[in-house]
Amino acid sequence: MNDYVISAENLSKRFVIGHQRDSRDGLRHVIENACRNPFGWLKSRRAARQKAHEDFWALDDVSFQIKRGDVVGIIGRNGAGKSTLLKILSRITEPTRGRVRLNGRVASLLEVGTGFHPELTGRENIYLNGAILGMSKTEIRRKFDEIVAFSEIDQFLDTPVKRYSSGMYVRLAFAVAAHLEPDILIVDEVLAVGDAEFQRKCLGKMHDVAHGGRTILFVSHNMQAVSVLCNRALFFRNGSVVHAGSARETIDVYLASLARGGADNTAPDHRPGSGDYRFTHAGPAREYFDGAAEKSILFEVRRQKRPVGRMWLSAHVVDSEGVVVTQCDSRLVGTLIEDCERFAGRFRFTTPWLKPGNYRIDLFICAGGVIVDSWENACSLNISPVIPYPQSASEDGAKFGVVFGDFAWDTREMAEKSEPLPARP
Repeated sequence: MNDYVISAENLSKRFVIGHQRDSRDGLRHVIENACRNPFGWLKSRRAARQKAHEDFWALDDVSFQIKRGDVVGIIGRNGAGKSTLLKILSRITEPTRGRVRLNGRVASLLEVGTGFHPELTGRENIYLNGAILGMSKTEIRRKFDEIVAFSEIDQFLDTPVKRYSSGMYVRLAFAVAAHLEPDILIVDEVLAVGDAEFQRKCLGKMHDVAHGGRTILFVSHNMQAVSVLCNRALFFRNGSVVHAGSARETIDVYLASLARGGADNTAPDHRPGSGDYRFTHAGPAREYFDGAAEKSILFEVRRQKRPVGRMWLSAHVVDSEGVVVTQCDSRLVGTLIEDCERFAGRFRFTTPWLKPGNYRIDLFICAGGVIVDSWENACSLNISPVIPYPQSASEDGAKFGVVFGDFAWDTREMAEKSEPLPARP
């Protein structure tokens, strides 16, 4: 038992989901129905109350054990139960059934700003967050300079964190969690908020932490990062662990399930997001696209609950390794959607030129900084095996890189004292 720092036994977590009330539930309809048929009305009201709420099991009978020094990736689609598991392990929420044993001090980074007080400065929040993680003041002071140097926010150290961007929040929070030497470090997808350079820096730090004999649980949709960092992985689907094993083996099982399952047909009410609006359909305009041709996805959206004001849409194009090749946010091109009952549209893009293969499209609806709908693997995009270079002669010239580039090479023979080529306009 001493070899295991985390042991979960039959973990289950239930949430109660409330459904929108029928439009005929107003006071006038209630009085009218009660007067017409009082006994039938009472019976129908009891049935309506039962239907107004539904049990949703975010985790269902999950059991596993993690050894000291393991770096474990937790993978699966949105809504599979990954974040709920981390909240239970972090003691943020209690399981409905089952139990978990933790042998050591836990530091977690689950959401931007968790454990920070917005009115306090970055300096003060380092001490506050460290104390929450169970560190002594002496221990925090000894690591203080390293934390500040890693976070790269020394210029804003004495500024209240309520004025920080989400990226600055993540920098400081990760720096505190990683440098105060927890026995178990739990990191959710929150690192995706940071820029690419900081993400590489964080992955390097987690690699160092793991080599120091500590345990890491890492939730990510980036399969490349999971395969490089983790030695083990758990694949979650619908609240259950469907595969546990080596990172590479588990990633292969996960990607194979995506290929077999095609688009994610999870019921809209069970997808992440507030649910005020939901995508009701998404699909490519054609079965295959050339890599350099314009690709288009047709979609429909319907209001499910209340108006939310102006919305924007976003799409992630994700390759077979789980790498987000490009993010297409409608705000970048000035497209915002006003409240309406239902609308349809087309998402189009040409560049980057995609390499042959299958890509998944993740779709999002956002409003006021809140995710309204998050539909991972809404549909698939198939790119034909034809390379979009008319004079291509060898596969060796295209085997590296994630996408193709639109490029040219200009050369000329130079005399000994001739000037170099001028810059292209």
